[in-house]
Amino acid sequence: MAKQLEFDFRQGIDPPDVSYRLLEEEQPQYRLEHLGEGALSLRELLAVVIGSGHSDDSILELTRLLGELGGLPGIASASITELTNYEGIGRAKAGRIKAAVELGRRLVTTPLEKRSRITSPADAANLLMPDMMFLEQEHLVVVLLNTRSEILATKTVYKGSLNTTVVRIGEIFKDAIRQNAAALIVAHNHPSGDPSPSPEDLRVTREIVNAGKLLSVDVLDHIVIGHNRYTSLKERRLGFD
Repeated sequence: MAKQLEFDFRQGIDPPDVSYRLLEEEQPQYRLEHLGEGALSLRELLAVVIGSGHSDDSILELTRLLGELGGLPGIASASITELTNYEGIGRAKAGRIKAAVELGRRLVTTPLEKRSRITSPADAANLLMPDMMFLEQEHLVVVLLNTRSEILATKTVYKGSLNTTVVRIGEIFKDAIRQNAAALIVAHNHPSGDPSPSPEDLRVTREIVNAGKLLSVDVLDHIVIGHNRYTSLKERRLGFD
């Protein structure tokens, strides 16, 4: 890779603080504009986001960041404070990284086509059953809806036996509040294949419904998924006043 020395090389020796700069056509911003974003590596895309990547030092630091954090998933889960542990990344640059990751996440959860609507328990069950009915462990899922009952997102918030002592009710509403959802539907699966609700399912449902009232998020239903079967607790008036 061609380099351009930032000192008078006619001196014959490298000064101790010499740095090397990439030629313009090798810089990520130039490659983005002339070749398109698809031609850039993850490291180069990250360099564009934070306004870095013009020298070998900054490129090496981005490589270290990606390697130590485990690539894009690690960066997505890292806090701003963790990102600032890397040289050259202050809180402003770390904030830009987190904002770019969030934009990508929202793009994935916002289909370009018209959003699907949930108008009945069967709609919710048909949406979730293909992915949930054969799970070997219980999963608790929330479907976030807007005021027109259109799906904003579907989130898995818990894995494990449903129990009020371990399920954090606040986690169920975290994404609903972030996305300004008007309502949500809760669903979980029974690995046994029998969707009959347990007493603990009813206790969890009551807590979720009561929390939704306090947070002004309408809990429309709690669906229990079995093998090609489901139970709507709302239809059966279980856990709903």
